[in-house]
Amino acid sequence: MNENDWRFVKRRTAAADGAVYVSGDGTRYRRTGGAELRTEAEFQRRIAELDYPVPHVLEEGVTGDGHYYVVEESLGEQTLHDRAMASLDGVRALHDDVVDTAGQVGARLLRAQTAHLVAPEPGALRQWLDSAGFTQNVFQENPDLDNTRTHAALDHALDSLGTVPLVGGHLDYGLPNVLAGGVIDWQHHGLVPLGYDVLPALEIIAFKGGSKGYTAGPAQRHRYLAVLDEASLNTTGQPVSQNLGAYLLVKALFFLALMRPAHPSRADKHMKWQYRRHLFTKGLEQYERTRTVDTALFPGLHEFATRHSAGHHP
Repeated sequence: MNENDWRFVKRRTAAADGAVYVSGDGTRYRRTGGAELRTEAEFQRRIAELDYPVPHVLEEGVTGDGHYYVVEESLGEQTLHDRAMASLDGVRALHDDVVDTAGQVGARLLRAQTAHLVAPEPGALRQWLDSAGFTQNVFQENPDLDNTRTHAALDHALDSLGTVPLVGGHLDYGLPNVLAGGVIDWQHHGLVPLGYDVLPALEIIAFKGGSKGYTAGPAQRHRYLAVLDEASLNTTGQPVSQNLGAYLLVKALFFLALMRPAHPSRADKHMKWQYRRHLFTKGLEQYERTRTVDTALFPGLHEFATRHSAGHHP
């Protein structure tokens, strides 16, 4: 491996001392890290053989300074997030081409997952909830949410998913990890109920607060879900979108876990934490009433902050 062939791209968020490099001709990527990267590469090799749309691992080993490395094929230069940002032209609406590509890749992944179901073990669905929603972190940092009401809604969500098959999943699926050629960054992989990866991909944009970047309109989200339903109907006979409400309730926990409590003196971080708490409680209310979560009804961060500052606590 000639180090001079590689150009530094970025540090890896999954590893404190890891990094990503691209080959001079742009056809390969090299990632460095520790034991977690080795585990990810093993999983990625396995699912590539199952026809998951993932980069093929071409080489792996240990660098001279003791870091593990993986060389994999490139699936393209731009993630769908990068394409979405590059296509913004005075408006924040997501470009339809990005939506359609996301649907195509999501359907490919869904079909591969459906073809390789995993036999569930006792407690597997509960383990997925605790892992995907970071429930222990959320309840430790927000003890007032650790109540009968929250647990009743989560128990209902688990019951509603009781017959949904489990599959090998990404657990951090979204436009930043999707390219036209497939899906990258599988370090958080684990068992998930079918559809958990792909269904929320456009819905979770609303959890970012809308202060910058792009938005997905109702028609775009409907078209995206229709593509996934077509794929699931052809393989399972069931529309996978029927589980979206339960998945978004779990996603609301996940996004709250990402924003840790901050002292009011740190105004910006404190407001974002309060905002994520509000989105969770709003999603919880919707799920209780309708068993769905409509992210179009979420306020933007600026709207929430304005109302909060004026004393109108939404």
